[in-house]
Order: sequence, then structure tokens, then C-alpha cells
Amino acid sequence: MAKKDEKNSIPQHVAIIMDGNGRWAKKRFLPRAMGHSAGARNVETICEDAWNLGIKYLTVYAFSTENWTRSDDEVSALMKLLKQYMEGCIEKSRKNNMRVRVIGDISRLSKDMQDAIRRLEDFSKDFDGLQFQVALNYGGRDEIVRAVKGIARDVESNGLDPEKIDEAFISSRLDTSDIPDPDLLIRTSGELRISNFMLWQLAYTEMYFTDVYWPDFDKEELKKAIEYYGGRERRYGGRKA
Repeated sequence: MAKKDEKNSIPQHVAIIMDGNGRWAKKRFLPRAMGHSAGARNVETICEDAWNLGIKYLTVYAFSTENWTRSDDEVSALMKLLKQYMEGCIEKSRKNNMRVRVIGDISRLSKDMQDAIRRLEDFSKDFDGLQFQVALNYGGRDEIVRAVKGIARDVESNGLDPEKIDEAFISSRLDTSDIPDPDLLIRTSGELRISNFMLWQLAYTEMYFTDVYWPDFDKEELKKAIEYYGGRERRYGGRKA
């Protein structure tokens, strides 16, 4: 295999399914909530590591549309933790020149949470360091359904010509419309599925799975994933990337 140049060996956009917080806590005889807290603390570290390694976009799966089926106590604890994270992330974004955005349907979240999200997004909108996306009340199918409904309304009410609807047009109506699709997906904790995450965007994404629980996923583990990506010979429709 031909040696790749350094630029092409670093993924521009990395997406992460941060799995294993609960099992990390159970292994240590701790409450699940402490696992989620440890996972939240690790996010800031990985954001810094990702930027220092040359990654421009980082998207993490924080709370899925399916996570509402968890126990009321766990959902409540997660929402409290996520709100605290959003509020604390204002200072983190300033410190790291990091733009933060939330993807997903935030309409189901509490007004306090929605306000915290909007404050953070507005505060960090002009920062040009790491572009950090947090998927919150996000589901890949839900995202596509929301996009299709919006397109249908434009066809019905605004006279949109259906013949103008192509892949690029649909992409422009997704939550990730102004960022590139992920080059690399990482899932921690040993699970081998994408769990309704960025279904449209992952069409040509390289996937890396590790048994490491998310709170233990560090810079060295991230480098392993990047090395895996750099060693892949990527083909799109039979054509080398």
C-alpha cells in the first residue's frame, strides 16, 4: 500500500458514540450517575486532544431520542448533567476558541436547557478553533424525518420543484448542513453498531470500534483510531479517495 501523506492521514471530522459510562461505573461498584459524570469530564479532554492532533470537527452523541426510555431517575440525572455541561462549556469554549453547536430536536428539552443551549451557541459562534457538535435528543431517523417534512412543506406551500431535490439538497436540510460528513466514526465499549447516529452522513465514513469504555478513552486511544484511519485505503464507488 502506498504511504499516505500526513495531511490525508488525519480525519477532518471525527464523530464519537461515547458508550460505556454505566459499565465503567459498575466495574468500580459506583452509581451509574458517576459514570456519566466521568464521561462528561472526559469530553473536554478529548476536545483539546482532537484539536491538537489536527482534527477540525468533532461530533459526540450525548443523548439519543431512544434514551428517553431509560428510567426516570437516570434521564433526570443525565439532563441535569447535560445542563451543567452546557453552562460550563461557555468558559471552555472561550478558553479553547471552540465553537459549540447542538444537533437534534431540542424542542422536547426543558426551557432552561434550551436557553442554555442558545446562550452557548451564540457566545461561541465566531470562534474558529475546534468546531464541536453535541448531538442532544438526536436520532438519525428523526433528523431525516424532520428534513423530509420541511421539504414537503416547501413543495406544498412554496412551490418547490420536486425535480430539484437531490442528495445535496437533502443534506442542506439536515442538522449538519454547514459541516462536512464525518471521515471517521469511533464507538467505545465494544458495541458494533451505529445506534441511529448520523445515518445519512455516515454513508462513506470509516468506522473504528474499541473495547475501551468512554471515561477511559484518552489521547493515546484517539491516536490509535487516527492511525487506523490513516492506514485505510478508502474507496468511494470503486474510486480511491
